[in-house]
Amino acid sequence: MGRGLAVVRGIALVGLRPLEVRVEATCSPGLPVLKLVGLPDAAVREAGERVRTAIQRHGLRWPGERVVVNLAPADLPKVGSSFDLPLAIAVLAATGQVPMAAASRTWACGELGLDGSVRAVTGQLPLVAGARQLGARELLVPAGAAAEAALVTGLTPVPVTDLTEVVAALEGRRRVAPLEPVRPCPGPAAPDLADVRGQPLARRAVELAAAGGHHLLLTGPPGCGKTMLAERLHGLLPDLTTDEAIEVAAIHSLAGERRPDDPLRIRPPLRAPHQVVSAAALVGGGAGVPRPGELSLAHRGVLVLDELLEIPRAVLDALRQPLERGEVVLSRARARISYPGAVLLVGATNPCPCGHLGDPRRACTCRPDRIERYRARLSGPLLDRLDLQVPLQPVARAALVDGSPGEATAVVAARVAAARTAAAERWEPGRLNRDADAALLRRTTTRPALARLAAALTGLGASARAFDRMLRVARTIADLEGREVVGPGHVDEAVAYRLPPVPVSA
Repeated sequence: MGRGLAVVRGIALVGLRPLEVRVEATCSPGLPVLKLVGLPDAAVREAGERVRTAIQRHGLRWPGERVVVNLAPADLPKVGSSFDLPLAIAVLAATGQVPMAAASRTWACGELGLDGSVRAVTGQLPLVAGARQLGARELLVPAGAAAEAALVTGLTPVPVTDLTEVVAALEGRRRVAPLEPVRPCPGPAAPDLADVRGQPLARRAVELAAAGGHHLLLTGPPGCGKTMLAERLHGLLPDLTTDEAIEVAAIHSLAGERRPDDPLRIRPPLRAPHQVVSAAALVGGGAGVPRPGELSLAHRGVLVLDELLEIPRAVLDALRQPLERGEVVLSRARARISYPGAVLLVGATNPCPCGHLGDPRRACTCRPDRIERYRARLSGPLLDRLDLQVPLQPVARAALVDGSPGEATAVVAARVAAARTAAAERWEPGRLNRDADAALLRRTTTRPALARLAAALTGLGASARAFDRMLRVARTIADLEGREVVGPGHVDEAVAYRLPPVPVSA
């Protein structure tokens, strides 16, 4: 029986950041027990029984000695069932049942069933991507997740269905045919923007939001089309590139919302949580290792918060820093975890609790103090981060019955794609006007336009952040017109989306 130290490499994830874990196993005289060390969680500790039973059921030998398995580095918490497969390989190598040299070169991740089958785990795609990032060239993966693993270029996934195939692969008796990656899927058709009658100002704001990635706030009485516009904005966004789609899929896989056999979706995600959402569910968190929230699940897509002012203020204020930085940073005692969160936020709300402030069809019944408390749920700093703030009025009945439909989604989406292409050529690939550097923006803006914007800033009492954001919106307006330089007219339109809301006395 081999008495050496067997080493197999696994992968741990801290958020989406991969870390190499050395699974070290050795046998020594003593009672036939398995001792796991290295900060394993409950799922990792239970792996011992799964691995023992799987090895025995496949006719392999479980050592009748004391087995010690160390998961290094010892100060990194190990979470999940992905360490089952490297643990089993390490025990087999330590007992001389597979070549120790082959085991030392092996990277593996997967869960073991009691029958010895190898199963996919939560977060399989980010684990595979992490192995490539850490320098792995081959990775033993569950056969059911092989097509998904083939999406990651620069790494050869070796699919295995059970421990028999694992032993064959380590002994060099198994040849792996090239794998066909999961095919991209366009997703269901989005609702058409032509369905929205009237509301030309809001339609224009939706186009600007899609073209520049600007956050949008729609305010108006019930039934004026806020939710319809928010849902149709998603259809104006261009498809994701393959790398972007893999990044989004990795986040959903880590959150347990994606199976390995699901198609790769190239449409940007659309998330619309209910207004009773908690801060942890919205930005991420939870017990143990923080999980990605709705903000990260909407990365590179649209996050719709309907009935915005029904969400508690503390929950809304958790969005401040993520919206500014494009990522969520969650600090815990043992780790600091970050998840991407570059989203286009669309908020929809009523102007007052009864919803009819400023509505010509029906008088508002709310007291002024109640309206002020209602609006105070949206703090000034968060409101400052919403680039486009558009009040809506009810659509006239004549427009609903006889009005001609507006432009279709395909027509507007073509302009949006052209504006995004212009921004990417000006800044860098994938960068939107929303994220443009303010100093660089000024170089493409005329002096009269900057002076006009400064005067408007003084009149509105807006902040310096609002100045930069209005300038970014003006840049998007110019891009939609195909202009290289931002002029006073573009600034005037951008300022129009920052006008004060309907007064309480209306």
